[in-house]
Amino acid sequence: MAEQAPIVKCLVWDLDNTLWQGTLLEDGMVTPPAAVVELIAELDRRGILQSVASKNDHDQAWKQLEALGVAEYFVLPRIGWGPKSDSVREIAAELNFALDTIAFVDDQPAERAEVQFHLPAVRCYAAEQLPELAALPEFSPATVTVDARRRRQMYQAGFRRKAAEAEFQGPSDDFLRSLDLVMHIERATEDELSRVEELTLRTSQMNATGVHYSLSELRTLLADPRHEVLVTTLTDRFGPHGAVGLELLEKRAHVWHLKLLATSCRVVSFGAGSVILGWLVDQAAHQGVHLIADFRRTERNRIMEIAYRLAGFTDEPCDCRAGLPAPPHEDIQRLHLLPAPCAPPPTMSLHAVSLQGA
Repeated sequence: MAEQAPIVKCLVWDLDNTLWQGTLLEDGMVTPPAAVVELIAELDRRGILQSVASKNDHDQAWKQLEALGVAEYFVLPRIGWGPKSDSVREIAAELNFALDTIAFVDDQPAERAEVQFHLPAVRCYAAEQLPELAALPEFSPATVTVDARRRRQMYQAGFRRKAAEAEFQGPSDDFLRSLDLVMHIERATEDELSRVEELTLRTSQMNATGVHYSLSELRTLLADPRHEVLVTTLTDRFGPHGAVGLELLEKRAHVWHLKLLATSCRVVSFGAGSVILGWLVDQAAHQGVHLIADFRRTERNRIMEIAYRLAGFTDEPCDCRAGLPAPPHEDIQRLHLLPAPCAPPPTMSLHAVSLQGA
């Protein structure tokens, strides 16, 4: 059986006689069919990013996209006179997307052939295929998470944030404070479970165990009063980062067991993992319980081990481990910490649920 092609993460549009009817420099007035406008909006709702690779005058073409009310949907547009394969390559590189997750649509066979020759992994479509695009499996993700529905806004905020950092002069902590970062740690809801599952599956560098929890397993934990399924979100003055962390915690009388901590690699530079751990340690200290954290070393999660060690977790034996079930994998370590109260984070505001009393 042939392996299914990966879901398209970004569709790159040609403009003339593709996105709109007519040629801008010749006709002046061009309009997109209503079905094309709806397709653009539908792909955006599915979390598929969209960009432009067009041979046109940049200012005139972008002004036309704004006048048509669709400019906001396109990230990293490349409008000029160079080869379209160069434009597609640059878009993929700046998004940090593999070329086999990029698609390109153009009415001209020669332009599609040029892209296909230089970038054979990119999937190319004729403009005539636009009416069927939304029904194709590569444009139909199995689930559309809360974050997927606002993926474009998060990427656009990220570009503005990156530009601000490049211009900022001063210590990195001062830049973080200038972002007005706000972290929320809340109990997960049913609507968020698909994103929670995605975090356990896709996060590797900042995943303490590499263990994947399915939706059914997460629902079981969500219904268990002894377990906490916690989701961390982050925003700043540029916009949302979305869900950036997951904590699976089992609360016992004298010990809290952190079964999984996973955070997005996108927020490593903000110290999100350390803030989450600091909050959890502070909650445990006020409850008067020990903390046990599962950790399994993988090829990529060395940074997570460092975060645990800096938070004070050690391999020292403690009677609080007695009664815990065996780890799901034999190479999982059970790290221990006797918590002490922690100060609030210095570079962001933290709003979190209370875990005490239950």
